[in-house]
Amino acid sequence: MSDVVLVSLEPWDDVWRRNQHLVVALLRQDPSLRVLFVEPAPDPLHAALSRRLPRRGRGLRPGPQVRGVQDGQLWLLESTKALPRRLDRQVDRRLADRTLAASARIGFETPVLWINDPTGAVLLAGTGWPALYDITDDWLAAERPAVEHERLVRDEGFLLEHCSEVVVCSPRLAATKEAAGPVTLVQNAVDLEAYAVPRARPRDLPEGRLAVYVGTVHTDRLDITLCEETARAIEGHGRLVLVGPDLLNTHDRRRLRDANVLLTGARRFDDVPAYLRHAHVLVVPHLVNAFTDSLDPIKVYEYRAAGRPVVSTPIAGFREQPGSRVTIAPAPEFPEAVRQAMAAPSSQVVATDGVPTWTERAEQMRAVLVRLTPSPG
Repeated sequence: MSDVVLVSLEPWDDVWRRNQHLVVALLRQDPSLRVLFVEPAPDPLHAALSRRLPRRGRGLRPGPQVRGVQDGQLWLLESTKALPRRLDRQVDRRLADRTLAASARIGFETPVLWINDPTGAVLLAGTGWPALYDITDDWLAAERPAVEHERLVRDEGFLLEHCSEVVVCSPRLAATKEAAGPVTLVQNAVDLEAYAVPRARPRDLPEGRLAVYVGTVHTDRLDITLCEETARAIEGHGRLVLVGPDLLNTHDRRRLRDANVLLTGARRFDDVPAYLRHAHVLVVPHLVNAFTDSLDPIKVYEYRAAGRPVVSTPIAGFREQPGSRVTIAPAPEFPEAVRQAMAAPSSQVVATDGVPTWTERAEQMRAVLVRLTPSPG
């Protein structure tokens, strides 16, 4: 299989998402494989204007030590966005050129291009490398400013037309994107081994019963009003805890804290099982709309591995598995459903039969990458 350049929507950090899990599993399966993981470029000017600490990208560097991955298999690239797109119309071209230069520097000749961030369309247009478009969110259905939406439509249209392979993470995405051509469904999964060992209660969790949500705390997905109502409904029975990167604005963050919601912030991927295992009930207070309907939440698999009762709004992934362990509740009924689950006796039933692992998903993705690998000569 060829070397791979992955243009990712997310950085390589301690909060592992789909890309990190798949890449690590692929590298473990094939010691000859090398991956250049291209992270989103920091925008120092935008950070300064937003009153955040500006920083430059860390450039090309070896990836972190990961069990089962050899030195030299994983490289990371974090360029710097010198100016926002509205001031520099060539910013994506400049970033693509830096990726091309970094690929050459580490000896990649004709790598396979794995595009998760639609801005990778510029890199594909400039190289013609064999490419796959990996769609993990339907950003065309998300609320975005008109200029950004137009760019997304343009980039995705180019990718659907020019990528030899299109991978989607959810059945809904398969249904909406296959009009442009064949797609391959590679859903998400879980590291079952991480949930097979006892975990101490994290020190930052308060005493008592907890309703725990794990995932990025962002208004694209999370229903802030519903979180407030749920926190108040379970007062006296326990507390609502949101575990994950906090991308809220100041106003929404204050609303949650005023409702006594605990926001822990980001936690390492290998610490997540402890938060889930020490919950009384796991919750998914998500918005229900076209965007969330396109998702295949990783928490579907993590919650199953944790074995705790679940209360979810009727979103994709959870509404397909209602039963004794999963309660599906529309927003008006959600707070009361969580209150009842919190008042019930504690229980844990771990049934991992049929729960997919990242190793299995990586084998599916590997088959796609092999199809893209140029034949010798």
